Order: sequence, then C-alpha cells, then structure tokens
Amino acid sequence: MGHAPLPSVTGVDSHAHVFEPGLSLVADRRYSPDYPASVDSYLAHLDRAGLSHGVLIQPSFLGTDNSFMLDSLRAHPQRLRGVAVVDPDVTDSTLDELDAAGVVGIRLNLVGKSPMGYAGAQWRQLFKRVAARRWQIEIQRHIEDLSDVMGVVLPSGAEVVIDHFGLPAGMPAKPRNGHRAFLERLASGQVWVKLSAAYRSDLTLEQAGQWLEGMLRAGLPEERLLWGSDWPHTRHESQQSYQGQWQLLEGLIVDPSLRRRVLIDNPREVFRL
Repeated sequence: MGHAPLPSVTGVDSHAHVFEPGLSLVADRRYSPDYPASVDSYLAHLDRAGLSHGVLIQPSFLGTDNSFMLDSLRAHPQRLRGVAVVDPDVTDSTLDELDAAGVVGIRLNLVGKSPMGYAGAQWRQLFKRVAARRWQIEIQRHIEDLSDVMGVVLPSGAEVVIDHFGLPAGMPAKPRNGHRAFLERLASGQVWVKLSAAYRSDLTLEQAGQWLEGMLRAGLPEERLLWGSDWPHTRHESQQSYQGQWQLLEGLIVDPSLRRRVLIDNPREVFRL
C-alpha cells in the first residue's frame, strides 16, 4: 500500500537488525545489546556489497515495539522493507500502519519459547489475516520441532519464510526425525528458506552446502531461496562480519545464474520489491 517507487534491484539482503542503546527491552529477552546497529551503518554495508535493498527484521529483545525499525523504514522507503513482531490481537489499523511503512510480514521467533503457544485460535486467525494481506510469516525455530510449527502456520495460506537454514543443528551424519519432517514440508509451494547465519547452527561451508542440496532434493525450488547477512550478528559479533557472510554465499552458490536468482529475482517477489 503506497510504497515509494523502488530503484532497480541489484541485490537484496533479506535479514538484518537495527537498534541502539537506550531502547526499551522486553523482560524475557535472551540478549541485551550494548552497542548501536544503526541503519546508516547497515546501508553502508549494502553499498559496499553492491546491494540495492535490505530487509530489517524486528529483533526479539525489542518485542512488539517496532517503532525503531519503522523509523528506519520510513527514512529509507526506497531501499528497505521490514518484518514486524506483533501480538495476536493486533488491530487491522495497526497492520495498515505497518504496511504503509514498508512492513511485508510478521516474525515468529520461537527460540526459547513453547511453539504450541502459537497454535491457538487467536494466532491461527492472525495467520489468516496476514495471508489475506499477501504478507509472509517468518519463523525462527530449531529444526527439532520446526515442522510442527509449520504445520500450524501453513494452512493459513501465507507464504512461510524459514530463518537461518532452518537451524539444522550441526547437520548430523544421519538426519534425525526433525530434519526429515522439515524436509517433507519443503515441496508445499509456500515455503522460502533464508541461506543465512550458518554459524548459528555451527555449520561449516561444506555442511551448509550438503544441507542446501538436501533441501533441493526434497523439493524446495531454487526460486524459493533467499540470502541474508544476519547483520550485526548478535551474540557472534566478534567472530562474524558482513564480508564473511558474503563470502559464505559466494562459496555456497558458485553458479552465477543461481546466485542472481537468490539475490535479485527471488526476493523481489516475497518482499514486494
């Protein structure tokens, strides 16, 4: 609704966070940043990488107060989109406000939470409301029971975007039940996967490549792959860098035509660019 005209898409980073010290943090947070991650710093990373667009993801420690992210979206409407965190009883007028600012989806960050808390009637109704807006529902959850969460969300008809390779937890030599159940969901036609933050699952480049091949063999179309930097790499700041995540992408996807799809063609659809 009313988004500003966009420059030509030269590449999209589908996962980053912005924040600053002094913001109100939720009580049950797992992490408290003590440094700024400004939108100007983020845009500088995009510029150095030759990327035209980025997607800001509401960080878990800010809860449902999306105001700082929205300020960043409104300041750069041509380059940025957002994914918000909301309560299930969020009003349609609030969703309209988020949409006008450039929000294109909601996030369920279920790490450290009970996933079945999102299976109630009110949440299911919200998922249908999100689907009616042609927004995405982004899920961050470890792979052991990620398929169960997807089973709650997919019937809404919304596009489902999976964070960080699905957090496949070190890629065991013989995939556990959770891995297999997740792979069975990938041919549904609704699922997108972000090739981002392999370090959050302790994946080597080789393991990330093996997991990617496994997802493709399971029926995930190449047209449903995205890339994200996960900047500023919260809780991993000293070990990771934007350049390092870019190099991982180059090592993971060496085919230039496929890399173009992951960076340009695929994200244009799901992020409404």
